[in-house]
Amino acid sequence: QVQFVESGGGLVQPGGSLRLSCAASGFTFSRYAIAWYRQAPGKERQWVALITSTGGSTNYPDSVKGRFTISRDNAKNTVYLQMNSLKPEDTAVYYCNAHSDNGAVPAWRDAAWGQGTQVTVSS
Repeated sequence: QVQFVESGGGLVQPGGSLRLSCAASGFTFSRYAIAWYRQAPGKERQWVALITSTGGSTNYPDSVKGRFTISRDNAKNTVYLQMNSLKPEDTAVYYCNAHSDNGAVPAWRDAAWGQGTQVTVSS
């Protein structure tokens, strides 16, 4: 079965950095784009970073552009999110999931959400 396991979260002061990891299994990892998402209490889940299947292209919303960097290691079935210059508004649970490079959503996607990893930015 498809599984995502996120790790690397924690408590960090404003301006600090964290590196999140997303370990995937149960599907052909190298054929899918991977995105990081986050969900703060009382808010909807939002997309924060995307990397295509080969790692050749990345994309970010304006809220994190220039601060977050997504990367992947297809040999390890793992995606990373380097987060720098963290702000209190970055506080959320961070998740990863997959879709095709053309945006198509695989049938297993909804059931594959992991537990996420908590990121708290506070002094």
